[in-house]
This record gives sequence, C-alpha cells and structure tokens, in this order.
Amino acid sequence: MNSQKIGATLAVTLACLLCGPAALAQAETQPPGAAAPAPGVAAGTPGRAAPAKSAGAPTRYLPDRFAGRAGKYYKSVWGIDSLSVRWAESGELVRFAWRVLDPEKAKLLNDKKAEPSLIDPQAGVSLVVPVMEKVGQLRQSAPPEAGRSYWMVFSNVGRLVKRGDRVTVVIGTFRAENLMVD
Repeated sequence: MNSQKIGATLAVTLACLLCGPAALAQAETQPPGAAAPAPGVAAGTPGRAAPAKSAGAPTRYLPDRFAGRAGKYYKSVWGIDSLSVRWAESGELVRFAWRVLDPEKAKLLNDKKAEPSLIDPQAGVSLVVPVMEKVGQLRQSAPPEAGRSYWMVFSNVGRLVKRGDRVTVVIGTFRAENLMVD
C-alpha cells in the first residue's frame, strides 16, 4: 500500500470513530483521493457546521465482573471486592486478586492451611498454587488489612486455561464462581 492509500484509510477510520456510521457511508461515496469531512461539518455544505446533538454527559461503559448480587454477596459474607483473574507470564500463570474490606471475614483467603484451587470446567482442569523451593507457595499469607489488595498465582503449564474462560476459585470454604479470565 502506498502512503496516500494508508492516509485515506486512516482518515476514513478516524472519521468513523468520531462521527459514526454516517461518515462511513459518505466516505464510500467520495472519490479515492478526497479527504474525509471534518467532524461537525455537514455533508455538501463546506464550512458550515452541522447542528450539535445533545448527547448528555459522556460516560464510559465498564461492565461488571459479575452480577450485582454476587458482588454484594462477596462484600457481605467474605468482606472482599474487586475480584479478578488474569493471565500472567504469557499464560504460564493465572493470577487471582482481591481487595479486603473486612479483615475478619477475609482471613480465610490468606490462611496457609486452606488449599486453593482454580477450576476450569471448559478445559477440564484444576490448577494449584505452585510451591517454589526457596520461596514457598506463590501466594500472600500475611494477616489481611482493610483496603489492601492480595493475590495468589496458579500454575497454568501448557496454557490449558485460556483468556475468556469462566473459572471457579476455591479456597477452603470460600468459592467464587463464574469469574472470567482476562
């Protein structure tokens, strides 16, 4: 591709992002070398601005990690929130993290005696926390403090658990189901 085609493609893409699908329809009817219209300029009226649309206050859509009731359950019963499951080290490890709201309720999650596991029913596997020779288990086990975030990692050798999978984390009697791997 030459630089003019790349520039034109970039201009059309930018116009679509800024002005919406109507800009794409207009860009498809323009000759290949023509520039995309500036945002806010009506088609066919050079230099005249289109009437502004009142869209209200801009918002960012941030989907919930889980349903509202589940979030309330984790806060009230286990004293935690902000649960997340993410790939780490190119998928060789899966990191489970949470934030403590009530240290008394959340102390089970940091208990060394409780054996944690991450279950992926789609892959048919149950991952465990690896134990390093000189380091020990790859998890935090200090007494929980309110407002602090804690984590543990699970060994994902072979990358059986993929991004987008729904998993369950079990630590003793604690059970967090249907968490999505980011």
